[in-house]
Amino acid sequence: MTLRVTVPDAAWLERLADLDDRVELSVWDFVTPQPDGPVDLAVSPYRNSTDGLNRIDPSRIGVIQLQTLGYDGVRDALPVGITVCNAVGVHEGSTAELAVALLLASARHLDSYAREQGQWIRRWGTSVADRRIMLLGYGGIGVEIEKRLEGFGAELVRVAGHRREDDRGVVHGNDELAELLPSVDAVIVAVPLSADTASLIGDAFLDALPDNAVVVNVSRGKVADTDAVVRQAGRIRYAADVTDPEPLPAGHPLWEVPGTLISPHVGGMSTAMQPRIDAVVRRQIDNLLEGRGPDSVVISS
Repeated sequence: MTLRVTVPDAAWLERLADLDDRVELSVWDFVTPQPDGPVDLAVSPYRNSTDGLNRIDPSRIGVIQLQTLGYDGVRDALPVGITVCNAVGVHEGSTAELAVALLLASARHLDSYAREQGQWIRRWGTSVADRRIMLLGYGGIGVEIEKRLEGFGAELVRVAGHRREDDRGVVHGNDELAELLPSVDAVIVAVPLSADTASLIGDAFLDALPDNAVVVNVSRGKVADTDAVVRQAGRIRYAADVTDPEPLPAGHPLWEVPGTLISPHVGGMSTAMQPRIDAVVRRQIDNLLEGRGPDSVVISS
């Protein structure tokens, strides 16, 4: 059998040149017309946009491998009949690193010091040590954040969809948020975007937090109600790798909110990504060659 695989740019051809000779590689960037004939596995470009997905002919595509962990909007944009897999194991570690970096930078005012280079302005910051930090969303990213915060001397409050216990203790349920938020000093949000989590970081959520609490959002921009964050006017320190709208336009009020630190959705953009997504694609190719189903299916045909 010959397995037809498309990759988004020519650099992939060199990296995958040692594949089984049963694999036929070609370049397709999802912008140019879809290749003629059937494609068994199509690796999508690394992007958060769904542009062009509605033009895909499902009769000629077997599996689409995303390079992102999130896949919100893909189901609505993509024609029925295509199996879609997300990039599990690729971005969780890098996103967790950035989440911790945003927490530390915000709590210790590194954003202010960067803007004040050339001046000597000292201020008291908030230590992570001895603080209560909520991990809101205890999936792949949340677990990696927990690993990276071990040793900081903080008390971690883990929250997931439903209450449960594991070998580390209690994982609280989302229905306990109202009770827990007033007791924490920081919240790192790493939940998937869904009808239940859209605008989760809203007025009620933020009002429940104590003054000067830090909120870090590394999930999706729409998980936060941007207007609610602006209304806090600096009472809460807000650090985010994602925004709504995104990109956040110049002149948007969020840029001017005191205590706000924004990075431009770069959680997965590190040196760790390429070798990890290459490994995912190689594993998917092996699965298909051996007659197994693909891993990490999020949309079934």
